[in-house]
Amino acid sequence: MPAEHVDVLIIGAGLSGIGAGCHLKRECPNKSFAILEGRSASGGTWDLFRYPGIRSDSDMFTLGYSFKPWTNNKSIADGPDIRSYIREAAAEHGVDKKIRYGIKVKRASWSSTTSSWTVEAEKTDTGELVTYSAGFIMSCTGYYNYEKGYEPEFAGRDSFKGQVIHPQKWPEDLDYSGKKVVVIGSGATAVTLVPAMTDKAALVTMLQRSPTYVLSVPLIDPMVQSMRKFLPEKAVYRLTRARNVGITLGLYKFSRAKPQAMRRFVLSQIKRKLGPDYDMKHFTPSYNPWDERLCAVPNGDMFKAIRKGKAAVVTDHIERFDETGILLKSGQHLEADIIITATGLDLQMMGGMQVSVDGKPYNTADKMYYKGIMFEDLPNFGMTFGYTNASWTLKADLTSEYVCRLLKLMDKKGVRQVTPRNHDVAVHQEDMISLASGYIQRAAGKLPKQGNKAPWKLNQNYTLDLMALRFGKMEDGVLEFASPVRGKAAQLARA
Repeated sequence: MPAEHVDVLIIGAGLSGIGAGCHLKRECPNKSFAILEGRSASGGTWDLFRYPGIRSDSDMFTLGYSFKPWTNNKSIADGPDIRSYIREAAAEHGVDKKIRYGIKVKRASWSSTTSSWTVEAEKTDTGELVTYSAGFIMSCTGYYNYEKGYEPEFAGRDSFKGQVIHPQKWPEDLDYSGKKVVVIGSGATAVTLVPAMTDKAALVTMLQRSPTYVLSVPLIDPMVQSMRKFLPEKAVYRLTRARNVGITLGLYKFSRAKPQAMRRFVLSQIKRKLGPDYDMKHFTPSYNPWDERLCAVPNGDMFKAIRKGKAAVVTDHIERFDETGILLKSGQHLEADIIITATGLDLQMMGGMQVSVDGKPYNTADKMYYKGIMFEDLPNFGMTFGYTNASWTLKADLTSEYVCRLLKLMDKKGVRQVTPRNHDVAVHQEDMISLASGYIQRAAGKLPKQGNKAPWKLNQNYTLDLMALRFGKMEDGVLEFASPVRGKAAQLARA
């Protein structure tokens, strides 16, 4: 049976994949496409994670799509609301009908003689292998392994008599009423779980090796509520989105230029929330702001839980688990009925699929990331990877827009293949992400590289990327265009 062929094959039906489908529908209506989703439902992260309080760590006016206003009152939204928003966008653009569920992509092989991809996948319910053919691939699988999270080895773990849970595998029937809960970790998941579980738990303790910068943000934006009284939703959304982009970028730049001033600002805000007698060592990191990603808590909910005595923070190292909880290096013992290992993600590029070009294995970790969208020497392939210092969707939108522009340019030029090539000997490889976060450092060998200058250098700046990707010149001497010639290697038509 011949493989199903589409112009564009999108891998992943989460926030990025649904967004990519919507952009194709809007900007390239003549292009056929399909979305392959390994799970049985759309929504990606926002369907997978079901732990209490799951919410965005970016405001929804920037985490939302550029083409679909966020009309909910909450600026920081919970998982179910985000999931509904994604599915509404899919339904509104007919993208939901393009999704093939339960299809796990295993490998993708490029042929220069046909200028096409052959994608082999597995049906997750039967194990049957299926094949797809595509002119262009957009990888929208996110950056972590959906099958499992990262869990370090803990001495004595098997001796603990209670439950040990990773947030990525949250049990639907978990009853933590009246229980003592210890959450190991200090990142976004931990600071979300701790206040959310205080509704039923006797005590929730966040156990961290080192503190994280935590910033209180409004759950409901008063300026948005005011504008909605006299402006249409689309105008409110665009104005708020622009304002929030400016604030986020301004805070990031200020943090890098004046780290000690930013540090004082964040810590003074926390001290006001927790009171003058609170031991600030639990919220005073050893590093500068934005050396690791900041955590946002809506309306300071975590600080309120601490002041009420429903939550606590302990900064220490784990010696071992025992039958009733965790023994710390200091000698302190934390009693627990439930231990939650909010210890991070297992990073994975492109959903773990194997890639080859003309029969040769291709490893993205050895190559540079062109404009944060395509890969060096990899034809007709784009990958969505959001910002580390701002909302993921800001870059996802720009990525999809750029791919649509590129597809239109290829049609105009009458070519079927485009590949970024580095011909500049002055360009050298650098790490893709500069954050010192543990999950980034653990995955350093899996991530692609960036270059030391444009177009291989990542801006991590929405304004610069907006100008370059939405309005910038496409034919830059780096993109190499080609079409297959009967039985021969591709005939190059360099821009």
